Formats: sequence, structure tokens, C-alpha cells
Amino acid sequence: MDPWIVWLILAAVLGAAEIFTLTAALGLLSVAALLTTVVAAVGLPPAIQLAVFVIASTAGLAGVRPIALRHIKQPPPRRFGVSALVGKSAYVTREVTGRDGRVRIGGEEWSARAYDETLVIPPGATVDVIEIEGATALVYPRE
Repeated sequence: MDPWIVWLILAAVLGAAEIFTLTAALGLLSVAALLTTVVAAVGLPPAIQLAVFVIASTAGLAGVRPIALRHIKQPPPRRFGVSALVGKSAYVTREVTGRDGRVRIGGEEWSARAYDETLVIPPGATVDVIEIEGATALVYPRE
């Protein structure tokens, strides 16, 4: 079997593996194997083929490494919408029980329920928003 066919098969296997893993590393190795396929098709010796594969793989991985490190060091994405309300404090405007109540979160008034259904939270109390279910805030008294 010609060496270029072996490199082409390796490139295809690595490319298929990349599709399933989405790591980018296998894709870079697949590209290096494709470059080596060209070198092998020209008829250069196996030592040069291996050198081309190693150099192309190293260059690809070295090029992607700073991008990956920058991605890892990014702060977590900011929450928005109702998920941004979780963890905020709220002011009870109408008594909150395990069934119903009203709270003010920021400038908006929300229907609310006590996270612990046995609690009764009086108006004027400060609570923390534990969860949002639809249009209802599940709250717990701040200690």
C-alpha cells in the first residue's frame, strides 16, 4: 500500500474522530495528516513525511493554545433575563406564604411563594430570590 494512502486514511479517521469529540486537537492532527499525504504523494522518504507531520501538528497545536488559554481564563458569562434575578434580594410587599404573596425585586413587583412552604414572611421583610418558576419568585427570608 502506498504511504500517501495510509496518511489519507489516517487523516479521514482523525477528521471523523474530531466530528464526534469536538476537541479541535484531532482536527489539527487531521490537517497535519493531509499535508503529509501531499508530501508522501510527491514521493519524499518516510523520515521527511514523519517530520512534516510532527512539525505541522506542533505548529497547529501551538497556534491554538493561546486561544484556548484565553477562553479558559474568561469570566463566566453574565446571566440575563429572569435567571439574573436568582440570588438578588427582594422586599416583601404582601405577606408571602407557601401559596402566594408579592415581592419587589429591583423596580418590579412579582408574585412570590415561600421556598419553604411552612414559612409565613411578613410585609417589609427582606428575602432572597432562590428560584424563578414562570412568573413566580420562590423566596427565602434573609437572616
